[in-house]
Order: sequence, then structure tokens, then C-alpha cells
Amino acid sequence: MNESSLKQLFDGFNQVTALIIGDVMIDSYLWGRVDRISPEAPVPVVQVTKKENRLGGAANVALNVASLGAKPIICAVVGDDLNGGIFEDLLSEGNMSTAGIVHSTARPTTVKTRVISSQQHIVRVDEESLNPLNSAEETEFITRITSLIENEKPSVVIFEDYNKGVLTPRVIEEVIAVAKANNIPTAVDPKKDNFFAYKGVTLFKPNLKELVEGLKVDIDKKDRASLESAVEKLEEILNNRISLITLSEQGVYVKDNGGNHHLPAHIRNISDVSGAGDTVISVAALCLAQNLKSETMATLANLAGGLVCEEVGVVPIDKQRLFEESRKLIVKD
Repeated sequence: MNESSLKQLFDGFNQVTALIIGDVMIDSYLWGRVDRISPEAPVPVVQVTKKENRLGGAANVALNVASLGAKPIICAVVGDDLNGGIFEDLLSEGNMSTAGIVHSTARPTTVKTRVISSQQHIVRVDEESLNPLNSAEETEFITRITSLIENEKPSVVIFEDYNKGVLTPRVIEEVIAVAKANNIPTAVDPKKDNFFAYKGVTLFKPNLKELVEGLKVDIDKKDRASLESAVEKLEEILNNRISLITLSEQGVYVKDNGGNHHLPAHIRNISDVSGAGDTVISVAALCLAQNLKSETMATLANLAGGLVCEEVGVVPIDKQRLFEESRKLIVKD
């Protein structure tokens, strides 16, 4: 790929609309200092000095998509509660649509609150329901998604599964069918509960742990043959077109009908791996929307995942930095 083609690809991100479906949450942070131990129990007392709410879960994929210049539309179910309103406010503050958000009286909005003092994670408190959507909620959610697909005509549909109950087998199956009927490619970042529900998708992107848990096999990530065998077994079940397996410090493995490639990780000063998977699926999906070759797609996604690991906390990819790093790595004169 020459520099002109790379620039055309990155400019092309600006023309992509991505429909992101999955489990969203608020990542809430309480920062403070610890000066004493509680007299009530042997636990630290945190004097809170700062509070912050951030978009999390599938909404972090939306943030990555937006940072790359594309238009994200997030489809999710939140509670009919105060936190549901806060979540929509966060979307609006980020200039993202709330048209795909459905409110439920049967479940709370997922909130993960982290208490941090002196850069140390003291405790995390989770407020959530892991129950799957009920039948009425499924119907309302599918109807909303279908309407958005027909009206917005997205270039790609991304499923971001965190096992919180929004992506049920019915939702997955019916949305894949609607996407296929509209000739829209689909990309999946799965979790174990509905691992094999994503039959017929275009791109399937588990990490190695998810692949092992899904197939119930042992895989040595340093043994190419065992990995290839597992991916072949996966594709026999899912009939997906592209498999992209993230292998942590071993890089990524990608396979399609044109062959397979193992791309090593790039040496980075790793600060935090949080959110790297969200970045990988975001970049891969936007490349998929532009019919990029699988090897080049995997190269860019692998590079982006490494770049965000250099940052502290969950942060979206910086488009300009990704372009500059990509230019050094893949541009041929």
C-alpha cells in the first residue's frame, strides 16, 4: 500500500456510518486520598476529591469509531432510571445519537464505579442486571434496530457483547438477517454466553481466552498449528468469512478464504490494556466497511490496539497518530 492509498483509506473512515449494538455502561470514577483507616472496619477511608462519568462497554466502541472520523450510532438497552438519563447525556455531550437507546423498567443501567487513590485501585462497585431481555424488550429493541438500519443505511454493523443480557440469541439472529438482507457486513466482538449464536457474520473477533472457552479446547498461542486447527473448527460452526484472533503479546491471527497470517505485536511501553479490544474491533470494522484486504485490516487493528495500551485508562484511538504509525509500518514506495 502506498501513502496515497493509506490516506484514501483514512479519509474514507469519514464516510462510514457504523451501527454498534451491545451492552453499554457508565464507567464512573471516584478519585480521592486515603489518610486514615475506618474505625468501623479495617478498611481505608477515601476522601473524594473528584468524580467523573465516562461512556463504557459498547459505547467505548462508539467513541473509537467517532475518533476515527466515522459516524457511530449506538443501539442499547438502559434502565428507565437516573443513570439511563446520565448515559444519554454523555452520548449527547459527545455529539452522538441517542436514537438507538431503549429504556427498560425491568433492568437498571449498568454502572461500574471505581474508587482510586494515589493511582491505586481501591475497590470497584458494579450495579447491573445480567438477566437477558424479556420477549417484549427484544421485540422493541429489534424494531428500533431495524428502523435505524433502513433509515440510516449503515456501512457496517458491530456487535459488542459483554454478557449483560442485551444481545440475546433472538436479537443476534434477527439483526444478522436484517443486515444480510441489506447487504451490510457484520463484525462481532463476542463473549462466551452466546459465542456460537453469531452464525453467518462477516468478521468474528474473539481473543484467545474466548476462543478457548468457546470451543472448549486447549490452544498454545505459540503453536501455529493448534491455533489454525481451532479457527477451522470455529468457522465450521459459524460459517463466518473472516476470523481475527487477538493474542495479547503474541499479536493477532487473521484468516479468510484467501489464506491466513500471524502478525506479531509491536514493542510498546504498556501502561494499561483496558479497552484495547474495543479499539481493535472498531478499526477492523471500519476497514471491513471499505472492503480492505484482511491482512491489511488486521495489521491496522493490531497496531491500534497496541497504541491505546500505552495510555492510562480506557481511551479511544488517536486517528492522526494511528495514521503516522501506519505510514511507517505498511507504506511501500
